[in-house]
Amino acid sequence: MQTDKIKISKIRPNTGQIDGLPQNPRLLRDDRFRKLVKSIEDDPEMLELRELIVVPKDGIYVVIAGNMRLRAMQELKMKEAPCKVLPADTAIEKLRAYTIKDNVPFGEHDWSALANEWDAVELADWGLDAPGFDVPEVDAPALSDADKPEFQQMTFTLHDSQAETVKAAMDKAKAEGAAESDVNENSNGNALAYIASAFLNG
Repeated sequence: MQTDKIKISKIRPNTGQIDGLPQNPRLLRDDRFRKLVKSIEDDPEMLELRELIVVPKDGIYVVIAGNMRLRAMQELKMKEAPCKVLPADTAIEKLRAYTIKDNVPFGEHDWSALANEWDAVELADWGLDAPGFDVPEVDAPALSDADKPEFQQMTFTLHDSQAETVKAAMDKAKAEGAAESDVNENSNGNALAYIASAFLNG
């Protein structure tokens, strides 16, 4: 199986133009797409490490894996893309499997290790959706070593519905003025402490 640099003008996203292969089911919302564009802009050499997977058809190349990366490269006005080129006679069953398997996350993140050993701002900047991570607010920089005896950063993993409930409660606490404190500049921390205190004191 060969790897080639192919002009982006000759590459097409999978829109269902191959019989038996449905259109690419992968979507990226605006914020996630912007992060992907930034990721490629910051580290374009990674495209060489994870090429698009394409198959030739009628004088063009159809993307089997990497449709969102193609879209991001087009946004960046790149001229060529590194591509792993499948044989034109690749079985449709294989093309269908590659399309889905390329995006299946078999592994899991160790959220505790990420929270304790990695920088939350960098993780967010690199596009990792880390549920429950408290990315420091503009008015509350990450804790320095000198701050750690008095302050603690805590990380929680929540289901989407739980996260929405917590956010709504924190927003309500902030609206009621519970997010201001002489001992802490972090409004999220103050709101959460207020909620916890109200629960404990019944």
